Amino acid sequence: MHQRSVVRVGASLIVASLALTACGSRSGGDAGSNSSTTKTAKIGIIAPLSGDLSALGLGIQHSVELAIKQANDTNAIPGWKLEAVPKDDEGHTDPGKNAATALAADADVVGVVGTLNTSVAQLVQPVLAAKMIAQVSPANTGPGLTQGAQWQTEPKRPYANYFRTCTTDAVQGPFAARYLYETAKITKVATIHDKKAYGQGLVGTFTEEFKKLGGTVVAAQTVNPDDVNYSAVVSAIKPLAPQAVYFGGEFPNAGPLSQQMKAGGLNVPLMGGDGIKDPKYITLAGKNSTGDLSTSVGAPTDTTDAGKKFLTDYAAAGYKEDSAAYGGYSYDAANAIINALKTSLAGATDVESARQKTIDALSKVSFEGVTGKVAFDQYGDSTSKVLTVYKVDAGKWATVETKTFETK
Repeated sequence: MHQRSVVRVGASLIVASLALTACGSRSGGDAGSNSSTTKTAKIGIIAPLSGDLSALGLGIQHSVELAIKQANDTNAIPGWKLEAVPKDDEGHTDPGKNAATALAADADVVGVVGTLNTSVAQLVQPVLAAKMIAQVSPANTGPGLTQGAQWQTEPKRPYANYFRTCTTDAVQGPFAARYLYETAKITKVATIHDKKAYGQGLVGTFTEEFKKLGGTVVAAQTVNPDDVNYSAVVSAIKPLAPQAVYFGGEFPNAGPLSQQMKAGGLNVPLMGGDGIKDPKYITLAGKNSTGDLSTSVGAPTDTTDAGKKFLTDYAAAGYKEDSAAYGGYSYDAANAIINALKTSLAGATDVESARQKTIDALSKVSFEGVTGKVAFDQYGDSTSKVLTVYKVDAGKWATVETKTFETK
């Protein structure tokens, strides 16, 4: 466009134009000069942005967006602008795979934060691995994702590009079992899971530890993810007189289950993992949910200086949705990728050539994050084993205790 204009004017204006151009080049401070040299690297987000689990997914999305905005504002990676690319997996496997396929086809995608669900991750992992795109999950807790199907006896890392900032069900299930048996003095429980990878895995590790401690599992039931009526399972469990029900699944099922348990005369606490620790659980479970329990990975976000700053920054950014249960872990996951990019993109001419270097750099990342120390072991798992027990009290999740899990 500028060249067409120059053709129409005299030689003196051509000289003046060239002089001004040269002047602009030497200054290096104008917006046009910066935009012409700045390259773009994209960080994908795969999470349920619609549907029953959108409260969790939108918190993941916005927390990643916040980390990216802050990195751009501080010019964290000179010569590069980061861009968030959110994709909705709806909390289901096929949309999750489609989201991963779309991101993998984009040559500018260097990393992905996600997924929420372990079952979705199982289909996403191989798609991103094939393109050497780093993946950091803020929420997947299935042990097999990092240590393979035989994780209990022969751990072997399936995908070198996969990492997570949260701890796993190999820790969370036993942590819950120890709390119920040793602290709450509950010796008889019934278990229920939703047949999904997350819920099934959580109940499995809980059951193993609870029995090892000396507890009794009086019933082991299952429900379907789309169930809304739990009268049959409540009727089956009630005569066995459990002192608590341990549920493997997420709040859209757990809340109504708790409500129907109490309505059916099974007046015992329901306990679940991080998948139920959301304000919507309490709304769905109703007033009789007081005393219900959950565990979640890490310490409460509002108890640390870094966590308080994150929450303040998040509120100041004006997002309509809460950061929810995985906001801090998503922010740390994004910053883990950003920290790796400081190494991998230095001197890089394009994103694709920096992908393997990004994975390599991620394995060496170590910094103090919102959720504590962010670093990864040889499997890509978080080195942090801090968990918290919460109890419903006065219509809110209240902290009961925070501990570092230790193998016995």
